[in-house]
Amino acid sequence: MHFAWHDLVGNIGVGLIVLSYFLIQAGKMDSKKLPYSLTNLTGAILLLISLYYNFNLASVVIECFWIAISLYGIVRYVIERRQTNS
Repeated sequence: MHFAWHDLVGNIGVGLIVLSYFLIQAGKMDSKKLPYSLTNLTGAILLLISLYYNFNLASVVIECFWIAISLYGIVRYVIERRQTNS
């Protein structure tokens, strides 16, 4: 089995997403805070890089949704923070 650089990138992405989910379950991370959305966004982007080389349509679709939801969370956080600071 050949383990290419993009496989490593994809596995780092998986690790980030699983880690953030674990930290939510362990009560160590808040899903409404910026680090959660940024971690998931980064993980999904890294997975998409890997999927560019090893294409799987279902995985690409789920990662696109993961990115969209993460961006929604980031925008929501920024808006709420601006409203709080006003």
